[in-house]
Amino acid sequence: MMRGVIFDGKQVQVVDDLEIREPGPGEVLVRVSAAGLCHSDLSVVDGTIPFPIPVVLGHEGAGVIEAVGVGVTHVQPGDHVALSTLANCGACAECDRGRPTMCRKAIGMPQQPFARDGRPLYQFASNSAFAERTIVKAVQAVRIPPGMPLTSAALIGCGVLTGVGAVLNRARVDRGDSVLVIGTGGIGLNVIQGARIAGALTIVAVDANPEKEAVARQFGATHFLTSTEGARDVLPNGADHAFECVGRVELIRQAIDLLDRHGQAVLLGVPPATAEASFLVSSMYLDKSILGCRYGSSRPQRDIALYADLYRDGRLLLDELVTTTYPVEDFAKATQDAREGRVARAVLTF
Repeated sequence: MMRGVIFDGKQVQVVDDLEIREPGPGEVLVRVSAAGLCHSDLSVVDGTIPFPIPVVLGHEGAGVIEAVGVGVTHVQPGDHVALSTLANCGACAECDRGRPTMCRKAIGMPQQPFARDGRPLYQFASNSAFAERTIVKAVQAVRIPPGMPLTSAALIGCGVLTGVGAVLNRARVDRGDSVLVIGTGGIGLNVIQGARIAGALTIVAVDANPEKEAVARQFGATHFLTSTEGARDVLPNGADHAFECVGRVELIRQAIDLLDRHGQAVLLGVPPATAEASFLVSSMYLDKSILGCRYGSSRPQRDIALYADLYRDGRLLLDELVTTTYPVEDFAKATQDAREGRVARAVLTF
C-alpha cells in the first residue's frame, strides 16, 4: 500500500491504499521523491484536458529506481532518475528520425498499472508522479547525477523540457534574436531562460501580475511588461519569436500580431480542446509562421542529460523554480497556491 493523489471525476483525494503491479519487460519501478504540480494536472481536474477516470495524477517527477523489468540495461536499482512523460516506442519512423514526441504509440494509450480496492486506476501522461511509486517505460527514466536535488530534478521532466525545448528545439532561437514571452508561470520562465541560454539579445516578458517581474528578470528577461501594449516600444519592428504560454486565444492573436518579418509564434499554452483562434491571413505573407509545439519537441534521453549538465554549470536555474515544497498530504494547499499564482512551481514531496 502507498500514498497517491487520485481524481475520480468529481473530487481529488490523497489516499494511502494504492497498489501497483511489478514492472514488466522494458519497464522500471520508480520510488518517487518529488513531483512538480503543473497546470496540466489541474486541467484534468477542471475538464480542460479530457482524461479517463479514475486516474492517479502527476507527470513531473524524479526519484530512485527500485526495480527493473526484463531487458532494461541503461538504468539499475539505486540510480537517480528524472522522468519524462514520453512513452515512445523507439522503433517507428518518427522515433528513428529523432522525433519521439511525434511517436503515435506515445499518445492516447493510457495504461492501468495502479489498483485500489481491486479496481484499476489509469496512469496520467504515462507517468503518475503523484504516487510514492510509479511504473514507466524504461525510455522515460533518464539517469541524473546522484548529487542533484530531486526536488529540482523533478521539474526537468515537464516544465523545463517544454519551455527550454520549445526555444532550442522547435523555434531554434539564435544569438541576437528578439523573444517575446507571454505568461511567466513555470513554462514561461523556462522559455525565458531557454532564450537566455540560446543567446537572445532582447527577451521581453509579459505578465498581468507585476509581482512576477523580479523572477522573470532573474531567469533572463531584459524587459517586463504587464500587457503586450508596450511591446512595440521595446521591439518597434516586432519580435523574431513570440511564445504564448497561457493558453488564451486572444493572447495567441497578440503573439501573432507582434511578430517581425520572418517571425515565429510558438503556441505552448493549452486552451480548451475546442478553442479556435483567428488571425489576419495577410499579416502572414512576410514569411511568418505559427508553430505548434508538443513537449518542447524534446528528445528526453538527450535533453534531460543536457539540462542536468547546464544546471550543474550554473546556466540553467532549477532550484529557483521551486517556490515551495509541500508534503503530498497538503495537495489541496499546493493547488490553491498554484491557482492563485503564488508559486512558480509547487513541488510535492514523499
